[in-house]
This record gives sequence, structure tokens and C-alpha cells, in this order.
Amino acid sequence: MLANTPPTNYIPIFIFIVVSLVFGVGTLVLSYFVQTRVNYKEKLSTYECGSEPISDARNPFPARYYIIAMLFVIFDVEVAFLYPWAVVFDQIGLFGLIEMIIFIALFLVAYVYAWKKGGLEWD
Repeated sequence: MLANTPPTNYIPIFIFIVVSLVFGVGTLVLSYFVQTRVNYKEKLSTYECGSEPISDARNPFPARYYIIAMLFVIFDVEVAFLYPWAVVFDQIGLFGLIEMIIFIALFLVAYVYAWKKGGLEWD
């Protein structure tokens, strides 16, 4: 009996999906017909942060840049784990405090390791 009834709880979600698709496709179609098509040299030139392009955009980046970016992301994600811990600190008590001290100690060990390996130096 229950299996044959339509899932009425999902109707708002279905309506939301349909409205989202209609809005997205509708704005794309509308902008295609309304936009002005004027192509001139300045509009077709390469845009580099508002400045004039001075060289080829395919110049390789140094590998050091990627290492620093990865270290930043890793440490930033680790710090994000501190927020939920701070929210429930009253409930988890001493056990949570000891776990967080261990976590921060591991965090500092990784930081010192990256520092000693020269991962934080730009030159």
C-alpha cells in the first residue's frame, strides 16, 4: 500500500530543480538573443588582470609555487578541524583536550618538518 503512493515529499524538490533549470537555461537563451555582438581588437585581446599582456601566457610556473600552495591548503584544512572541536569542547572534556593537544603537536611536527626541508622558502 505504501509502495504504490507517489512520493509527495519530493514534489518541492522536483519543483525546485525544474525552476532552477528553467531559470538557468532561460537566462542563457535570453542573453544570447539580447547581447550586442561588436568585436573589435581591444575586446579580442588577451586579458591579464587588467594589465597589458607582456609575454606568452604559457610560461611555466616554478615548482616551488605549487609546493607552497599545497602546504597552505594542508595546514588550512587542519586548522579548520579546530572549529568543531571548540564548539563541542564542553561536552568532550579532558579526553577531547588531550586529543587536540596530540593533533596540534602533530601539526607542529609537520610544520617544523616542512620548514627544515625548505618548503617555506621562496628562493
